[in-house]
Amino acid sequence: MGDSSTGPTLAQKAIAEFIGTFMLVFSVGCNVITGSGTWAGLSIGCTLMVSIYALAGVSGANFNPAVSLSLGLVKELEWKVVGVYIGIQLLAGILAGVTYGLTLGDVFNLAPGPSYGWWEAALAEIIYTFMLCFVVLNVATPRGNNQGGQFYGLAIGFVVVAGAYAAGHISGAAFNPAVAAGVDVSSIGKGFGWCIIYALYEMIGAALAAALFNVVRSSSTSNLPKLVSEFLGTYMLVLTVGLNVIGKSPAPVLSIASALMCMIFAIGNVSGGHFNPAVTAAIVMAGRDPALKASTAIMYTVVQLLGGTAGAFTYMLMEHGATVALKPGKGYGWYEAWLCEAVFTFLLCYVVMCVATTKVYPKMTQYFGFIIGSCVTAGGWAIGAVSGGSLNPAVSTGLALTDLIKGGGLLNLVAYSTFELLGAVAAAVVFSVTHRAEYEKAKLNEAERLA
Repeated sequence: MGDSSTGPTLAQKAIAEFIGTFMLVFSVGCNVITGSGTWAGLSIGCTLMVSIYALAGVSGANFNPAVSLSLGLVKELEWKVVGVYIGIQLLAGILAGVTYGLTLGDVFNLAPGPSYGWWEAALAEIIYTFMLCFVVLNVATPRGNNQGGQFYGLAIGFVVVAGAYAAGHISGAAFNPAVAAGVDVSSIGKGFGWCIIYALYEMIGAALAAALFNVVRSSSTSNLPKLVSEFLGTYMLVLTVGLNVIGKSPAPVLSIASALMCMIFAIGNVSGGHFNPAVTAAIVMAGRDPALKASTAIMYTVVQLLGGTAGAFTYMLMEHGATVALKPGKGYGWYEAWLCEAVFTFLLCYVVMCVATTKVYPKMTQYFGFIIGSCVTAGGWAIGAVSGGSLNPAVSTGLALTDLIKGGGLLNLVAYSTFELLGAVAAAVVFSVTHRAEYEKAKLNEAERLA
């Protein structure tokens, strides 16, 4: 790859990939064996995040054969380098597995969770490996959302946070052939072979990520890249909601907020990263995106609802037909649930407009995804016990339509969506009052253009 005067050598890059992958797999093993519980997913995600920030300037910080494959498929990494990286990553993963086994005197086997089989594990590993590789391609490559942004490590690391809590009970949440190899080889006395199958799943996810990256980052002047982006973001959000709730995740709000944050960072500059009909409605009503015509907003809403419904039927399939009811929590009535949904949907929509659409007031160019995702953290913990904390008609639609099969009704869906949209209306009105200078600037610019 050239001498040290022009950049890191291939040997230096290989060392960086070894260090990052070793630390990631060692962190996985320590968290599982010591029973970190609630914070295990966060620990593993943060290990990946800090390693990315530390070593991205040396090797690109792949630390995952699936990521390297996806980068090769979109021609962001030479195939010679892909081959070297994959070999080093697998070696590092295996050595890390042996090391944590010897250090802690214990190992654990790689296999689908109790009551889950190969195909549920396949869906979990394919979908969340897709998400991981898709986010990498979108936040850390020149064709993606990498215009000097420093949020790439946060976005990539927290995909693991989202997926670990959502799908850990199904597949173990490897999302990485090096992790799978390290865990499987270290526990070879308890059985071996799943790492090969998992690697196949994960490589399928990587290939899917490369294909859809090419779609959303195409030079097409049609609405296709935007509509695909809105579908994917909403799909991943609703899928993560359902898996966390049904799987009784110890940190569901953190996982769901992370999923939203990561997808906003990844494709926010393609479609705006709404993933929510209420957000789209607020932006249109407040006139915050001149390029978003009413017809396009309708298409956004349709694909968001389709994405939410597809995500819900996917988690229903993975969870043996289990669904999530859209209804008030125990001890609370419809009035409390509806009002809470309106208030925190207002917060979400208002914050989106304040941090991602302003021109006169400062725009949060580095933290927008984290800030918007944190609205879900705020609402999820504040009112989750009251209403479930949907804050999104696409989430409400997915939950209600799947629960309809179990005898649920559509009245809940109509009520929740109505109050969520009322929150969006309130956000648009309040924004127009508090950010009047935005509209005055727009009028001035238009007058200058016509002069």
